[in-house]
Amino acid sequence: MSAPHIDVEQVELANTAFYEALEQGDFDELSSLWLAPADLGVDEEYHDPAETGVISCVHPGWPVLTGRGEVLRSYALIMAHTEYIQFFLTDVHVSVTGDTALVTCTENILSGGAPPEDGAELGPLVGQLVVATNLFQRTPDGWKLWSHHASPVLAENDEDDAEPDDTPS
Repeated sequence: MSAPHIDVEQVELANTAFYEALEQGDFDELSSLWLAPADLGVDEEYHDPAETGVISCVHPGWPVLTGRGEVLRSYALIMAHTEYIQFFLTDVHVSVTGDTALVTCTENILSGGAPPEDGAELGPLVGQLVVATNLFQRTPDGWKLWSHHASPVLAENDEDDAEPDDTPS
């Protein structure tokens, strides 16, 4: 077992690699970051790889996705329909216990849609705030994602914070 501070650094790097693969639309790299049956020492000839060491993912507003095939398909769809995405991670906290690591963070997301038909530029950029929990498992090939759960942060309504108007009408 390695030193705790080394584990934390390695998990931080794996977490960063996950978001960089998303930003770059690199599906092969993203796929390599998720647990696979071989990472768990499971012989795929005798076990269904979709069900072995079940991974899971919850995208904001989506139902729970389980199994490697379903999870990776969701990322393929997201990458195919997102022209631009950038993550600014804040409030990143890493906790490592044995061969399991938990990362919580805030994803400050900037994304752009498809360009208008008459233009070559991206569609309007949209910002979103999401909190995420990423669970990692140590494997012989390094830390791999076991579960990703992301939930939108509801924006406060400015009108709710406004003081009542005391001026007479």
